[in-house]
Amino acid sequence: MVFWNESSDCYLWEGVTCDWSNGHVIGLDLSCSHLQGTIQPNTTLFHLRHLQTLNLGFNDFNFSTISRDFGSFPSLTHLNLSYSNFTGRISSKICHLSKLVSLDLSFMNYNPYGYSSSPPSSQLSTGGKFSENIFHFSNLRELYVWGNRDLIGKFPYFDATSSLQFLVLGDVSFSGQLPESISNLKALNILSLFYCNLSGSIPASVWNLTKTTDLQFSSKSFSGQIPSSMSNLAKLNSLYLSGNNLNGQIPDSLGNMSQLTNLDLSGNNLNGQIPDSLGNMSQLTSLYLNYNSLNGTIPSSLFALPSRVEIELRNNKLHGPIPGLVYELQNLTCLWVSSNNLSGVVDLDKLLKLKNLIFLDLSYNGLSLNINNNVNSTLTNFDTVGLASCNLREFPNFLREQAKLRSLDLSNNQIHGEVPKWLFNVGKDSLQNLDLSDNFLTSLEHLPWKNLQYIDLHSNLLQGPLPVPPNTTIVFSISNNKLSGEIPPLICGLSSLQFLDLSNNSLSGLIPQCLGNLSNSLSVLNLGINSFSGTFIATFTKGNSLRNLNLNGNQIEGQVPRSLLNCEYLEVLDLGKNKINDTFPYWLETLTELLVLVLRFNRFHGHIGTSKTKGKHPFPKLRIIDISCNEFTGLLPTNYIKQFGAMMNVDEHEMKLKYMGDSYYQDSVVVMIKRYEIELSRILKVLSIIDFSRNKFQGEIPKSIGRLNSLRGLNLSHNNLEGRISTSLGNLKNLESLGLSSNKFVGEIPQQLKSLMFLEVLNLSDNQLAGPIPQGSQFNTFENDSYSGNLALCGIPLSKKCKELQALPPPPTIQQDKNSDKSSGFTWQVVVMGYGCGFVFGMIMGYLMFLTRSPEWLMKIVQGKQYKKVKRSKKSAN
Repeated sequence: MVFWNESSDCYLWEGVTCDWSNGHVIGLDLSCSHLQGTIQPNTTLFHLRHLQTLNLGFNDFNFSTISRDFGSFPSLTHLNLSYSNFTGRISSKICHLSKLVSLDLSFMNYNPYGYSSSPPSSQLSTGGKFSENIFHFSNLRELYVWGNRDLIGKFPYFDATSSLQFLVLGDVSFSGQLPESISNLKALNILSLFYCNLSGSIPASVWNLTKTTDLQFSSKSFSGQIPSSMSNLAKLNSLYLSGNNLNGQIPDSLGNMSQLTNLDLSGNNLNGQIPDSLGNMSQLTSLYLNYNSLNGTIPSSLFALPSRVEIELRNNKLHGPIPGLVYELQNLTCLWVSSNNLSGVVDLDKLLKLKNLIFLDLSYNGLSLNINNNVNSTLTNFDTVGLASCNLREFPNFLREQAKLRSLDLSNNQIHGEVPKWLFNVGKDSLQNLDLSDNFLTSLEHLPWKNLQYIDLHSNLLQGPLPVPPNTTIVFSISNNKLSGEIPPLICGLSSLQFLDLSNNSLSGLIPQCLGNLSNSLSVLNLGINSFSGTFIATFTKGNSLRNLNLNGNQIEGQVPRSLLNCEYLEVLDLGKNKINDTFPYWLETLTELLVLVLRFNRFHGHIGTSKTKGKHPFPKLRIIDISCNEFTGLLPTNYIKQFGAMMNVDEHEMKLKYMGDSYYQDSVVVMIKRYEIELSRILKVLSIIDFSRNKFQGEIPKSIGRLNSLRGLNLSHNNLEGRISTSLGNLKNLESLGLSSNKFVGEIPQQLKSLMFLEVLNLSDNQLAGPIPQGSQFNTFENDSYSGNLALCGIPLSKKCKELQALPPPPTIQQDKNSDKSSGFTWQVVVMGYGCGFVFGMIMGYLMFLTRSPEWLMKIVQGKQYKKVKRSKKSAN
């Protein structure tokens, strides 16, 4: 047993401070001490009632709850619980610490050492309500609260008596606006608010905080314009306004902030030109204007002063040349101007003479590079090199010396032939990101880099067996090449793999069963358009991470594996164009995240029947279902159709420019239109499609289909449907494509279809329809092919006038109907009405109609939407 001697032990214990007059412990600093274990409520720590400072930061207290006794130190002035793996609610008793000068509650449930066991699911966060009273502590000078997402609160009215000098809040769930009273914090030096869930504009009173030296508002929520009065902050050294919704132009007055060293306005909606006055900031070292909508040319003044160290202008609309003064910036470490409209010639040899240059990205502009590949560079410090879309025809020689390179992007160039062996030594121990996609590379022996995480080699001419990446790999894309052979079993050892895309190759053999072992990490598995055969028997375990499974375009047999039931996060399942012989996998209806289900061109058969899920909606989020070209029989699955909730009453504005997928991999799907396979390379979440065509469905169109008012495409053609066309189709106000051809529909075309103002594709051919064709609206745009094979129809656009109807031959027999099904293809007709009408199928069909012309004008009309015809593979390039 150890006894504490007040008179002597304060000299012996590191981190312990005593009051020499009475021996009381008044300070305890145990930060970064590798402490591990749970703090019990009865711990003797809380007996140290005379404590004035307590620092437990950077330890691992194994998800200990935050004891209310932390608020029981009446003399405490400094409390630090950051980065120590606490959890639970922050006790309101901390409000009793009225003498606090410094409070740090940052990242309390974060373990800096990473060796704790997993907590119970109820203890995954640190939250509660942050008391407003803490802001009013009269002595409080430093307040740090960040990295606790479940911590809620709001800002109070700030008193002029406040002593706050450092206010840092981030990654918390505060609500409301930043009050105008913030200007009462006259002593404030640092004000940092990032990802705080605030709203509204930045209060004008902020610009009265004349003592502030560092200001950071990166909250994803502040809106409005940057006022000219910001220049009042004459002492400001750093200004970070990134990641907001700020708009308008950058005010000229910013150039008057002579003390500013760091300026970050990235990730907003700023427009207009970059002011020349920014060149007046003689102390400015770092300038970040990336991810805005800035236009015009780059002012030469930005490069006129030697103080410039980092310049980031990527992802804007800038044009013209890069000012020649850039070659004089001997201190420059970062030049990032990718994804603009810049033009002119960049003398790469001169840039390589800037000895401090570490980050260089000129990608995706219209730049031409002047480079002498016969001269070796002595610059060996590069961390990042981005020369994508720079018209390169060979690997730049200066890369030979880059032993510390972490990221290399040479994609979208004209580099031909084998990958040179010397490249294997570039960043051999450091390279993490490698992008050589969209070139004409024919051979890559292996991937020798030890620490690669992101590998993108898609759209080349690579031949031979599939190379196996290192165990560190997270993303591996090698699609659209000419690889052959089987998938090596070594692939199954990549325990960190999240994205695997081997699609559009000539790989064959069985799909390794062991791929199922990767499902705990794997999010995307795309093996589409290869020659895999046999039964797909990979077993997906419970709790896996699989989000996208694409096996389209192979020769896979057998049944749909039932282990997919364990894929609770599955959003996209594409099994189209295989030889799967199964009944409808109704059990997939329990996958609550499923957005896309494609089963077309297989051997599915039998009745679909009704939902087997009791008390729950089947397929609650399904937006695209394609079961065409199978042998399904019976009635259309009314029970499913009337419960497709994600196709009803969707907030179009909310989802307009959101795509299925995630930050790295955006989902794609192939649809059949007019005998063409069309790849939607990105799927808008607003897109809803039903394709039940080319089966053996019978009966009538259910009225419940009219409830799916978010539907964009509906194809029921080539079945044995009968009766009248349901008038409920007139409720599908967003419908852009309707295919009902090659069925046995009778009667007139419903006048209600005239209300479909976005309809651009209509095919009613080869039925038994009669009477006049509706006139007006979109019906004035459809031509004869939309109605052919309906001998009793009359009116425009047909030559037969309605008053000239004569005796008609009998309708075709069932046998004749079957024969015509086999020979007939899609005969959809479309007229491009302009982008004011439908933007999904109209876009696709417009592309098809103008295959003999350049379609770029259509692509530019619909910004942010990339629809492309499946292009001829580079396999035929040789």
